Amino acid sequence: MKKTRIESDLIGEIEVPLDAYYGVQTQRAIENFAISQQKLANYPAFIRGLALVKWAAAKTNFELNLLEKSIYQAIETACKELVAGQFHSDFPIDMIQGGAGTSTNMNANEVIANRALELLGHEKGDYQYCSPNDHVNLSQSTNDAYPTAFKVALFEMNQVVVASLTRLVVALKEKEAQFKEVLKMGRTQLQDAVPMTLGQEFGAFAFTLEREIGKLEEASHSFLEINMGATAIGTGLNAVPGYAALCAENLGALMQQPVISAANLIEATSDTSGLVAYSNALKKVAIKVSKMCNDLRLLSSGPRTGLAEIQLPAMQPGSSIMPGKVNPVIPEVVNQVCFKVIGNDMTITMASEAAQLQLNVMEPVLVHSLMESIQWMSQAMDTLTTKCITGIQANATHTKEQVLHSIGIVTALNPYIGYKASTKIAKEALETGKGVYELILAHQLMTQEQLDELLDPKHMLAPHSVNK
Repeated sequence: MKKTRIESDLIGEIEVPLDAYYGVQTQRAIENFAISQQKLANYPAFIRGLALVKWAAAKTNFELNLLEKSIYQAIETACKELVAGQFHSDFPIDMIQGGAGTSTNMNANEVIANRALELLGHEKGDYQYCSPNDHVNLSQSTNDAYPTAFKVALFEMNQVVVASLTRLVVALKEKEAQFKEVLKMGRTQLQDAVPMTLGQEFGAFAFTLEREIGKLEEASHSFLEINMGATAIGTGLNAVPGYAALCAENLGALMQQPVISAANLIEATSDTSGLVAYSNALKKVAIKVSKMCNDLRLLSSGPRTGLAEIQLPAMQPGSSIMPGKVNPVIPEVVNQVCFKVIGNDMTITMASEAAQLQLNVMEPVLVHSLMESIQWMSQAMDTLTTKCITGIQANATHTKEQVLHSIGIVTALNPYIGYKASTKIAKEALETGKGVYELILAHQLMTQEQLDELLDPKHMLAPHSVNK
């Protein structure tokens, strides 16, 4: 039998593992919320965010003469240890929980208090010397500490997803340069359109994704506006004058970021629109990455009866029954991640809308969904970069042959022989199997010299003057 200690709260007494740094309220959350199996311990950035918030709050309380120096120093050390990655296993509660994040806030308060007690030479649970509520949570409520902590975490996590997106863009730009001379047909509605290069296609992928980097960074700036000092509903009850601004300053110093106190703490306590805006920015990335993966799957289809314009790296056998089959498994898995991110965005939207009066009690599912999206999207983009994009090869001979035999090149003749004549040539080429070049000469619509110049595929890759 595991040894336990007895702790109590307003509900009554409960047994807590003797060696646990968490306490009674965390133990109740463990028993009450067996929902997602996604633990707070699975999100180290969130634990670091909680630790930084509690550290900044303790420093502010000490500077305002509200906290004894010895207790402050013990809390500070405990918070530093959490930031460094220690004691994260003592955050076992489910990310999805009732209570608007109270269980998460108290989990942090209890771990920090019990570690501080050890540092002060006392036993875990001897809260008269350092209390989770009276000392670690001093001048705070869950309703300001919890949202500030997840904003700190999300700001850190954004830097990770931006780095992953940046690596993907760099890899696509490298393919743009590698494939700049590879001629191919562009397509609209999955039908032949006009020529382009494979480099241009990959360049467009890189360009559209690079634009989203700034959008993510801009959206993440809302995470630096916090409501510490709001306490329960934004009125600042139980926080002394000057606490809110000083706490924001101290947190900014710890983060080395320009953290500011919200202009209206009542509004800031119930509003989660900043998370909605960020989720929307991440959803845009997911949509664009998913579209690109759709294209990669089409371009690599075959190898004998599809487009077969590119070869994706072979990652694993593709069938338990069809020998030799290799599937585009990396784009496929990334597609699925993108679907998840898009779905999470709807959850985030609904959870934000569900705010009532002075609080949004749905923040746990909102925050978990956004953290999950960031984590999944970052890992998916790194997987796509390293296991797919960097190893893509072009079937250049095949793509050039497709261009030369395509009816789509007749589009280049529109300005010279007119749309009606071009249509007639295209139709005849389709019906007879003859080439556009052959039919133009047969109908004496242009000279061979004129045709050789106009139907040079490279001549059709960019705007040019029309000389009839």
